[in-house]
Amino acid sequence: MSEMLDFFDNILWGSILIYLLLGTGIYFSLRTRFIQFRLFGHIFSSHIHKNSSNPRGISTFQALCISLAARIGTGNVAGVALAITAGGPGAIFWMWVIALISMVTALFENTLAQLFKGRDLKGNYRGGPADYMEKGLGMRWMGILFSIMLVISFGLIFNALQANAIAQAASVSFDSNPYYVAAGLVVLTALTLFGGLKRFSKLTQWLVPFMAVGYLLMAIWVIGHNVERLPQVFVLIVKSAFGLQEVAAGAVGFAITQALTQGVQRGLFSNEAGMGSSPNAAALAAPTPAHPAAVGFSQMLGVFIDTIVICSATALIILSSGLLDAPDQQLTGIALIQQAVAAATGNALSHYLVSGFVFIFAFSSISANYVYAENNLVFLRSGEKAKLYVFRLLVLGMVAFGCLVKLPTVWKMADISMALMTIINLTALMLLSSIALKVIKDYERQRRMGKTPVFNPDHFPEFREQLTPDVWQKTPSQAKH
Repeated sequence: MSEMLDFFDNILWGSILIYLLLGTGIYFSLRTRFIQFRLFGHIFSSHIHKNSSNPRGISTFQALCISLAARIGTGNVAGVALAITAGGPGAIFWMWVIALISMVTALFENTLAQLFKGRDLKGNYRGGPADYMEKGLGMRWMGILFSIMLVISFGLIFNALQANAIAQAASVSFDSNPYYVAAGLVVLTALTLFGGLKRFSKLTQWLVPFMAVGYLLMAIWVIGHNVERLPQVFVLIVKSAFGLQEVAAGAVGFAITQALTQGVQRGLFSNEAGMGSSPNAAALAAPTPAHPAAVGFSQMLGVFIDTIVICSATALIILSSGLLDAPDQQLTGIALIQQAVAAATGNALSHYLVSGFVFIFAFSSISANYVYAENNLVFLRSGEKAKLYVFRLLVLGMVAFGCLVKLPTVWKMADISMALMTIINLTALMLLSSIALKVIKDYERQRRMGKTPVFNPDHFPEFREQLTPDVWQKTPSQAKH
């Protein structure tokens, strides 16, 4: 079983997905004239993160926080450590590259999710890749396949992995009984899952900025103790990315491949750009300004914060500590982070700090992953209360399962399911890229004219009939034209 999973994992990541992710991102960058750099400052603008007065949806900022809650998880801590130990420091360079390129992919997928969003049984906005596959491409079968994979991956497998990270951190730091950890985490998760989307969106609105800023403050504190090593660290990252460290050993090609594979794989697991997960949060928003591309730009910020900021902080904590220089270095994952922090803060404090952040990151990801899964259950027409209760119980069961067992095989399953989801979503994005580009250009055109961008479906007769009726309504000023 393990050998078969390794085979599929190597095929998908080594031969298909790396080139597909890079190729798609570069293609979109060229078509938009590298919009992620041209309008980089706009993603920080308060104009695209205003509160919404529309009761059918949440605000763009709340949608961003939900997507960040899912993105910022164990991938930002244990995943970065794994990338460095398996692929060398150069993996961080390729993690940066894929993030910068994939920002424009995030713009496309989240703009399309907003454009083709619909409503659930209560009239609230819902949508995501499955909806733009059905409405935009007329391929409901493709949306069903994607939804099933997302429900299994995010609702069950990924949540078991996040719970496992919490249990590991508690065990290393406090020698906690995993059964007690499982019981406590199940109770907290149940309170969140049964509390409803509105309550969770309000929770993430203050929790996500708090946890991101808190983690960065810890990183600055730790890196500050090793600041004299930073120039060497950046040189090491670049040299390792291109195999320059291995020239003497004659292993340049292998080193580059390992760094590239680990960087792209862990980068995607962390920032999720192109995977089709964040569009499920983006579609929940009622944006102000009322234009699909506004949410797309907002979600570009999510990719930047996740990888360029949070993942880089973790990488610099590890690399500036000098732990990897030790010949007998055997640490990896959370233990490696804890030891790196301990060098600057002391053993006891490092355990509390790292375990605390692992818990907050992982728990917020569990909750956000459930939101994504529930959104796709609605698409599969399984969103009735009774069916949702059954699914919530399954999620709670996987959370408990993740706390109690070791999950090396589940990690492989997660990588494979993530790869398949991404391939399906990127295929749809390529087929719908012309529509996304027209909507993005419309947003840019209105901004150049000094207007607040507002989407008017009548300006797009080629796909107007594919949109859900009354989702994008004309304003009185538009009706006059």
